[in-house]
Amino acid sequence: MNKKHRHLSMRTRKAIAGYLFIAPFIIGFIAFLAKPLIDSLWTSFCKVTFDNATNSFSKNFIGLANYKQAFNLDPKFRQLLTEEISTMVIRAISVLVFSFFISLLLNAKFKGRALVRAIFFLPVIVSSGVIVGIETNNQLLSQVADQMKEANTFSSISGTIEKILTTAISGGIGSSVLSTLFEVIDGIYDVAIASGIQIIIFISGLQTISASVYEAADIEGCTTWEKLWKVTFPMISSLLLVNVVYTIVDYCMMRSDSELMTKIKTEYVVNMNYGFSSAMSWIFFVCVGAIVALVTFIISKWVYYYE
Repeated sequence: MNKKHRHLSMRTRKAIAGYLFIAPFIIGFIAFLAKPLIDSLWTSFCKVTFDNATNSFSKNFIGLANYKQAFNLDPKFRQLLTEEISTMVIRAISVLVFSFFISLLLNAKFKGRALVRAIFFLPVIVSSGVIVGIETNNQLLSQVADQMKEANTFSSISGTIEKILTTAISGGIGSSVLSTLFEVIDGIYDVAIASGIQIIIFISGLQTISASVYEAADIEGCTTWEKLWKVTFPMISSLLLVNVVYTIVDYCMMRSDSELMTKIKTEYVVNMNYGFSSAMSWIFFVCVGAIVALVTFIISKWVYYYE
């Protein structure tokens, strides 16, 4: 008796392909990361002591004592956590805005586009582990950077403008917004370094938009600004969600030298307070996860998917 084979829908085939692509990560996570992650969570609820007689560590369950110490007893943890999350939000927004408009420029047709793209894709190469290590550990480069900062202390254009505007707008929300804006401007190098992958993702989305869509918009009399917000932005909104999640996770992984991470490392390595350091790590992890979930929930409400 012949059986008719059911044809899989396009959505099902895409789902299968997606699961196949992430299968190596799932297998690797279960094999290598699941047990250490669970052990770290259990450690955050324990007081870890070292037994010299048996040359081993022992864990005594103390409940939420480490978390209470982090929030109620430690004088700096809440402040450092707030500052780190605020910096992460500002940096994520600046990276997304920068990468989006750079991708718009690089997607336009002009002479020398390949050369300009190569220049802007250099952050992807520079942000690799080896080159970052060379850059951060090179004493010569650090000395040159320090001398440049000292030489430009009084002649920096952005610094001069900041002083003028800060003097004109003293106090209130305006001054805090200005200081945040100039912090982003002063850190434009870090923003460009962190924008390589996002630029590539945005450009890949821009190239999938059919020219007929823009032609129809021109016939309807849309301006360039209207085409940007009514056509371009909705068509790549799904990639915006991908870039938001990637930028937040990438920031948390790359910022191992922040004051918060330094404090966690100090408690772990110097003070050997393993339970307390694990609790602080999990608090930061949960906060970042909550931010990612909230942003995903908000953006996914108006993401436009098209075939």
